[in-house]
Amino acid sequence: MLPEIVTPVPGPRSRELASLLSKYENRNVTYVAPDFPVFWARASGANVWDVDQNRFLDLTAGFAVAAHGHTHFSVRAAMVDQSAKLLHAMGDVHPSENKALLCRRLSQITFERWGLGTGKTTLCNSGFEAVEVAIKTSLLHSGKPGVIAFTGGYHGLGYGALEVMGIRWFRAPFQQHLRDFTIWVPYPHCYRCPFGRLEGYRLDGSRFPNCASSCLGAIEDQIVQAVRQRPVGCVVVEPCQGRGGEIVPPLDFLRMLRQLCDTYKILLVFDEIYTGFNRTGALFASDQFGVFPDIICLGKGLTTGFPLTACVGRAEIMDAWPRSAGEALHTTTFLGNPVGCAMALASIELHLNNTVGKRVQMLGKHFRARLNALAEPAIGHVRGLGLMIGAELVRKDGSPDPKLASQTVLSALKDGLLLLGGGPDGNVLSFTPPFCIEAEEIDYTCNKICDYLRLGSVS
Repeated sequence: MLPEIVTPVPGPRSRELASLLSKYENRNVTYVAPDFPVFWARASGANVWDVDQNRFLDLTAGFAVAAHGHTHFSVRAAMVDQSAKLLHAMGDVHPSENKALLCRRLSQITFERWGLGTGKTTLCNSGFEAVEVAIKTSLLHSGKPGVIAFTGGYHGLGYGALEVMGIRWFRAPFQQHLRDFTIWVPYPHCYRCPFGRLEGYRLDGSRFPNCASSCLGAIEDQIVQAVRQRPVGCVVVEPCQGRGGEIVPPLDFLRMLRQLCDTYKILLVFDEIYTGFNRTGALFASDQFGVFPDIICLGKGLTTGFPLTACVGRAEIMDAWPRSAGEALHTTTFLGNPVGCAMALASIELHLNNTVGKRVQMLGKHFRARLNALAEPAIGHVRGLGLMIGAELVRKDGSPDPKLASQTVLSALKDGLLLLGGGPDGNVLSFTPPFCIEAEEIDYTCNKICDYLRLGSVS
């Protein structure tokens, strides 16, 4: 359903709740302004209703979580059924049956499916925790503390995850607490070459020759030099960057990383919290590139709406953790929550339907084509895989235009479209809608965006 707005946005109840939240919540958490935010009341499919009964079209899937659509009936049924029987268990002492079933299922859809043997899992509550488990695993496995990570990468905001956070302003306030065991390498970004070269994409979308080969060669040289200078245990990378601006790397990038990791006995860790579970049009982005990690971090679309994530690794690597003697080295009170595990099992079964990835690919291709067809000078570059799409907004000189992106997000909100800005400069319109979105809703969105950009460019 298309948006239906019945009050000014934000409506009176949203403004009242914003005032309440501002009084009692840490002021750094929720952005509150006269024109932001709206408070959600309910959601279904690709639609969200706020507390003032305005209906919105959600182009975010709630941070790419509601992959199958908000409150999907199969996932909801699993949640309701499980909640009637058991809400909470003792995850690392007396766990629920669902925990064992989910760990087995995660092995089956990752390392067993890739022909790489059994996968073993640590279940977590948030994405950053899964990344931190991966980093801990690397140290236990090799004894080598160094980690290679990439500029623009987003891996969560816990202290361990901040060590590999590639967006500087998240790290800056806490720098004195960080240990700095990370070696930073540029992420290949063909539109904005990290090496300042002329190669890359022109504003019209055409590509200069030999961009990928020169970029990847420079990145490889930096990694080799880093490995020779200090002990490195793993490489942590997003197969496609999410918060970094929906950046799709050259095809050979992940292949090159796999080869380097094999050569220098380094673990390859894929953070697929964002890209996993059909977001790119394949079960995992790993499948898109035909490159498979030693450890994979999963979340978001895993449950379609419950705070549960996973760090899954090849069994021989995860067995670097000592066998529990009654105390786990990494655990949480809510580890393997039975409701979350039930929702994950239901969500995974939906993801394994091969029509899901095909639909995501079809809709993603249509979305990108429509954005490109706008031929708006303010859109410097449209990129993405599946329903993970970024439209980079630029000024006349090609520099990032975060002001226009912010104006567009706010204009869309008033018209009932939920959008997010992304990228390190905040100038990328990020689209990660639920997979149930319709082509007509995409067309409506693109037409509206065209209007906003024209008005914004004039102002």
